[in-house]
Amino acid sequence: MSELKQHDVAFTVNGKAETLSVSPRTSLADALRDTLGLTGTHIGCEHGVCGACTVLLDGKPVRSCLLFAVQAEGAAITTIEGIGDAQSPHPLQRAFNECHGLHCGFCTPGMIVTLSAFLKEHPQPTSADVREAISGNLCMCTGYQNIVRSALRAAELIEGAKP
Repeated sequence: MSELKQHDVAFTVNGKAETLSVSPRTSLADALRDTLGLTGTHIGCEHGVCGACTVLLDGKPVRSCLLFAVQAEGAAITTIEGIGDAQSPHPLQRAFNECHGLHCGFCTPGMIVTLSAFLKEHPQPTSADVREAISGNLCMCTGYQNIVRSALRAAELIEGAKP
């Protein structure tokens, strides 16, 4: 069997322009992790069920394991690394810490990325709203109570930061 031809793909990742040479079958998740070293994008089920690989594609949550990297041509991609860091954490990251919203942490990047887009659209969510928003993200460690509590706390933090 012959090698697949490599394709150049250009997109922006966490505000930085990137051009990669990838196989047409390379998933966006693999390109982010293996080529760019952005290992915060976790790979769980590889079927789009668990949500661990969620990234923002032009501001919308997508499962990066279900997209080929070449499909992201020209897009703006945000991974967990682009949401915040230890020096400047996003309110969701602060809230997950304050409210014990993580246990093993495997699902956390996908949860935070999903919730970051959700809270932009729904700044004053109810518990039911949050549960609906994360219904496509699986956590094997918790009963989701602290994750929901974290999202509600992050909404408070975001609202309190507005002038």
